[in-house]
Parts: sequence; C-alpha cells; structure tokens
Amino acid sequence: MPDRSPITSEEPGSQPPISARSAVSIASAVRAGTVRAVDVTTDALDRIERLDRALSAFAEVWDERALECAREVDARIDAGEHLPLAGVPIGVKGRHGLRTAGPLLAAGCVPVGATSVPGPGTPWQTWGAGRYGRTVNPWRRDRTPGGSSAGSAAAVGAGLVPLATGNDGAGSVRIPAAWCGVVGLKVTNGRFPTTDPTGLMAPGVLTRRVADAAAYWGVMAGDTRPRTPEPAIPPEPAAPTALWSPDLGFASPDPEVVAVAHAATVRLAEAGVVRLLDSEHPFRLADTEHPFRLADTEHPFRLEDPAPAWLALRSPDADPSPMATVHIRAVNDRRLAALFDRTRLLLTPTAPTPPHGHEGPGDRYSTALTWAFNLSGHPAISIPAGFGPDGCPVGLHLVAAHGREASLLAVAEAAEGVLGPWTPATCTRI
Repeated sequence: MPDRSPITSEEPGSQPPISARSAVSIASAVRAGTVRAVDVTTDALDRIERLDRALSAFAEVWDERALECAREVDARIDAGEHLPLAGVPIGVKGRHGLRTAGPLLAAGCVPVGATSVPGPGTPWQTWGAGRYGRTVNPWRRDRTPGGSSAGSAAAVGAGLVPLATGNDGAGSVRIPAAWCGVVGLKVTNGRFPTTDPTGLMAPGVLTRRVADAAAYWGVMAGDTRPRTPEPAIPPEPAAPTALWSPDLGFASPDPEVVAVAHAATVRLAEAGVVRLLDSEHPFRLADTEHPFRLADTEHPFRLEDPAPAWLALRSPDADPSPMATVHIRAVNDRRLAALFDRTRLLLTPTAPTPPHGHEGPGDRYSTALTWAFNLSGHPAISIPAGFGPDGCPVGLHLVAAHGREASLLAVAEAAEGVLGPWTPATCTRI
C-alpha cells in the first residue's frame, strides 16, 4: 500500500511556531520589536532540521549565513530602517537562487537555504532532488510536489518557510503551488530581467497567504510600503468579470480536477468576488442560475494548443516550423487580447491532473493549462481550490492582462476570504 500519511509536526490545536506564520505577520512583529529576526531565523532553522529529513525540500541549508543576515536585519531595524519584509525567513530556488533575490534581501528577508530542483538528467521537471533524496509532497509522501520549483512549494506548504522564490517557464511555479496547496504567482514575462533567451521564463513566488505574495510583488515592483496584517475585506459590489474555461478549448483535464476548480469558481461567483461571463458567448454575462453551459458551440473561447510552439522554442530538434510557431502565438495573442479587452480574468484549473507518483508523469503534460501564458506573457496565479478524491490539493488558475499583477492579487486575496483559510491546514502537514 502507498504511504499516504502525513507527518505532523505540532500537536493538534497548538499554535504554529513564529517561523510558520505569514510573512506579513512576521515582518510586522520584527518591525515592532516584539520579536527579533535572529529568533525567527533560529526557529526556522530548527524546524528545517527536525522536518526536512522527511520532506527533502532543501538542497542546502545556510545556518551560519542565515543567522548573520538576521543579525544584520535586527541592526537595521534598531537603526530605524523600515523593512517591509523584516526578518522573514525565505527559501530560494536552487543553489544559485540568491542571484535574483537582491530586492528581497534589501527588504529584510533572511535566506535560510536553497530549495530543491530536478537533478541532472531528470527526464521530467515535476520532481525535486534535495539533501535527503527525492522531494515529497507535504500532503502525500508517495506523490511528487511538482516542479521545477519543487522544494520551494514543499517547504512553503509544510510551513518550513512562509515564502520561497521560484521561476516559471511553463508552469514551474503554478503547478507545484497547485499540487502542494499553496499560492503561486508568475509575473508578466519581461517585467524583470531574465537569463532565458527564449523569453518564456518569468520570476515568481510561493506563499501560503495571498498577502505574502502581494508583499513580494510590492518589493519586486519597487513599492516598499510595509503591509500590515488586516482583517479580510469584503469584495467590492462591482466585482470584476471573469470567464471560466475548463480546458482552454484544447486540453483534456481529468474530470475530478475540473470539478474541484469549477466548484471553487462557483463559490467565488456566489460570494460576489467575480461576475462570470457566459462560457459559450464570452462577452455576455452568464445566466446566474446556470453560469456554466459548457457544451461545444461555434463561438466558445478557445486557444490553439501551445505545445508545438513552446517545444520548438525550447527544443532545437522539435518538428514545428518557425512559421507554425509564429502562427500559434499570433492566434493566441489575438484571442487573449480580445478577451482581456472585455473582461478582467480568465479562470481554469491549474494542472490537468492530480500530482503523480515518484515514478514519473506518464505521457501527459502537467503544463497543458499553464504554458500558453508563458508564450503570451500574461501574469497568472494559482490558489488552492480544494482537494481531489486522492486527498491532494487542486489549484484554481487566475490569469489577467499584461501588467495587472496588483489587480490579480486583489481578486486572489478576496478569493482567499471565501475559499480559505489555507494556512492552518498546510503548515502542519509533514
């Protein structure tokens, strides 16, 4: 029988340790002087030492460097600096992740280690190789956490750190976020520098709370005003319009995954977080009693399958001609531009399948619903939608127009108030 049981790190009903709280809460406490960054970092390192042997989320842990950094943060706070992410312990994706973490360190984050990524020669990217072997999903140890930001998602989902960096070239932030039950933000392609010559890769972040992803975005975008913990804000009466698509017109997601993401979308519509468009006629508001008529018609929203174009850009030996790649991108860009001229959001399941086992994904691409937006460059976020029949999390994927990260995060934060809370369940599950 597969090993499905989680390892719990706290007694039921106990309060999570300081390092397992939200990034916004930690930073607020460090700025106020009610806790020191050194104490938060020590707690996080102790937690990693106790729990990571089962999880293998980290490839390296930087004990001495982290404590030195935490002491520097405390000194900066004592000197009167206003650090929006003061004392927040973070994981950085891969052994070279610090290269892109400069703004986060300047904002007061304390990097505690490099999170796992797929090892050399790994034939699939939904996997991670950490210090103690393969990285496991915090919800089911016989399942992968997804990838390639595998360790970042697992570490955040298990409460080892409240925030970890990632990057996303086809879904590498959003897919592990969905499978580990956390929040995963991919920013607009080209918004920040990248070493990817194809332009498909964009930075991203994994967190347990949307407010923490918003704090990351504020720091990266240059808005360093501190965020403080606030009660949930009811959605505005004029909710943004949104279109639900179970498959983008070409994918074949599992019905169980679609059902969970669809149910979450219905709840958001019923709560007034979004106003749904008719899926058969995307520029008309849906019938409130029957908002999802998904039968094929001559005018449903659909994209061209991005797989040939994406593979041609990343794989020199791919078959599609340059003209075929140009055609796919042009058609999808035109359809998405028309959609976002008339509505604020596109909603889909994040991944077409539940997390697979450690033997590999089989023949199906877990990127089927995400990589179109690496080609088009749109910002997107995965938020927890619920759980599938296998007990693993399912993600709801929200996509917005270019440069609309703030709007995307605002809707996601309102959704968290309806679909959450997420943190208590995930921070004690390994």
